[in-house]
Amino acid sequence: VTILNLSWKIISMNSVFNLTNLQFTEEKLGQAEKTELDAHLENLLSKAECTKLWTEKIMKQTEVLLQPNPNARIEEFVYEKLDRKAPSRMNNPELLGQYMIDAGNEFGPGTAYGNALIKCGETQKRIGTADRELIQTSAINFLTPLRNFIEGDYKTITKERKLLQNKRLDLDAAKTRLKKAKVAEARAASEQEVRITQSEFDRQAEITRLLLEGISSTHAHHLRCLNDFVEAQMTYYAQCYQYMLDLQKQLGSFPSTFLSNNNQSSTTPVQSVSTPSVLASASASLPSVSNSVVTSGLSELKSSSGSRKARVLYDYDAANSSELSLLADEVITVYSIPGMDSDWLMGERGNQKGKVPITYLELLN
Repeated sequence: VTILNLSWKIISMNSVFNLTNLQFTEEKLGQAEKTELDAHLENLLSKAECTKLWTEKIMKQTEVLLQPNPNARIEEFVYEKLDRKAPSRMNNPELLGQYMIDAGNEFGPGTAYGNALIKCGETQKRIGTADRELIQTSAINFLTPLRNFIEGDYKTITKERKLLQNKRLDLDAAKTRLKKAKVAEARAASEQEVRITQSEFDRQAEITRLLLEGISSTHAHHLRCLNDFVEAQMTYYAQCYQYMLDLQKQLGSFPSTFLSNNNQSSTTPVQSVSTPSVLASASASLPSVSNSVVTSGLSELKSSSGSRKARVLYDYDAANSSELSLLADEVITVYSIPGMDSDWLMGERGNQKGKVPITYLELLN
């Protein structure tokens, strides 16, 4: 009896499975009606798919940006899957820096070229260290949350969505059987089956909807991660800029002509490059501004106690309460106060007052 009951259950399950597959096939061929999801759920599904697609693209391209070498990326991926730490190797700036230092020592640290190579090599190694820190910080604060969404939350959504699809097919198959039922007893059984499958479908739709509505929270979390990534990049580029600025000053201290390493006169002088002003705020962006910005009018203003009108060239977000945020093309009043940094002026807009960078200003007549 037990074997017979089990056999009937298996036959019944196979019958339902076959009917479900038949329902799916007939829908694809346009021969069967299909229960449509409500518009809100469809929009949530579309938003989830869009989020998954662009998250994958951004994640993969960020990995390429941080590690351009595809072989190195594959190696890191393999070690990660094996739960082992990848062997530490010099990155490209560090390797270049080491070559420069070795060459400088070979040519002689006392020679101009050898000394310059050593200084350049040391700077390249510092840039390599900053690059390593950028990769590590970005991996923790940006790439890992994106990967967790793809491999965690979205996989759960996909699983529940597949269950919802199966429940819908079961419901539509039951509706089809109800339409075909002609005997009263068979019709009553079909109506009961429709009620049960409808209830299961509604319950699964609610579960799927709740998961999909979490995509908005995912966006908010990824926004915070994006801010962390931008801050990591800002720190990295600021460090690199400062390292190169210091190196430029060191190289600028060499004489314009000197004896080459083979004791023959060099016919090509070292070009002296002017050092740009450094903004005091680390969070301020560095727009490209022509030398005409620092005009005689600014010099006169810095040395006087008067005030002038100035037009703002670029948007500027204040880094702290002592600074004044600016909007491009607005006109403000500027003046200098004793002891102020040469790269800044005091700005006023109505009752608002604060420091503003002179590179963002154009004095008006």
